[in-house]
Amino acid sequence: MTQTLARPAAGRASPGGRRHRARPRRSLLARHQARAGVLFATPPMVLFVVFTVLPVIGALGLSFTSYDVFSPPSWVGLENYARLLEDVTFFTTLKNILLYCAMFVPLMIAASLLLAVALNSRLPAMGIFRTVYYIPVVTSPVAAATVWTWMLNSHYGPVNEILGFFGIPGPAWVGDSSTAMLSIVIVTLWQGVGSNMLIYLAGLQNIPKHLYEAAALDGAGRWATFAHVTWPQLRLTTLFVTTLSLIGAFQLFDQAYVMTKGGPGNSTLTPVYQIYETAFNRLQMGYASAQAFTLFLIIVAVTVINMRINRSDET
Repeated sequence: MTQTLARPAAGRASPGGRRHRARPRRSLLARHQARAGVLFATPPMVLFVVFTVLPVIGALGLSFTSYDVFSPPSWVGLENYARLLEDVTFFTTLKNILLYCAMFVPLMIAASLLLAVALNSRLPAMGIFRTVYYIPVVTSPVAAATVWTWMLNSHYGPVNEILGFFGIPGPAWVGDSSTAMLSIVIVTLWQGVGSNMLIYLAGLQNIPKHLYEAAALDGAGRWATFAHVTWPQLRLTTLFVTTLSLIGAFQLFDQAYVMTKGGPGNSTLTPVYQIYETAFNRLQMGYASAQAFTLFLIIVAVTVINMRINRSDET
């Protein structure tokens, strides 16, 4: 008699008569990829936890204490946060930074978008111009602020020399409380416009070409095309640029420290500058930590409001 070899079953039969397919095993390649992913992700995650998460948790704990570095911290509860409500200087810094945001953020959006639109072409020299406008981004903020302090000097600065050539009396710039914040806006705008220009360039190059073709067929001019095609398509890009600009504005420190030292008359004193003064000059680490976390909550609130406003504009 011939024996018939039985074929392997496609699946095991369940008590109810149903057949279940056997789960395919993960391939050896997939397991190696997963292990490699974990291997490469572990070092930066460890560094992030050690140098970011743990210090933030430690600073949060310090905000409820009185600590001067030389003696052990003592628990004071919410006393540091209650002190903030009576700190006139802290509210002055918030007023200064809001004034800075009101000048800096709209100018940053307008300047970076204007440059991006002007450089969004395939001419051979466009790459050189993009590089030139991006160079200030990689410049040290301290070095840039030092050079601009010399350029804006009211006695021998090149800026006032040029204005005087045209018969315009130059202001005192960093030496006058009415123009000191404007001077910082000029420096930070010069240094930061290049990075946002690249972000807008990426957004412009992702706009579908058929939208411009449809606008041209409808007889739309340049301004109408920009208002009804380009600008609506850049809503998310503008939200991203605005959010980054607001967060960076609230963290202003280097330029204010180098150019004005918070003066004259606290007109350029910023929250981060006051946190630095409180922590490292007055050695009030607990109170400085409370200021830092209050500033963090303010930045979160401003970011959420900005996102809500942009979402409402889209609807």
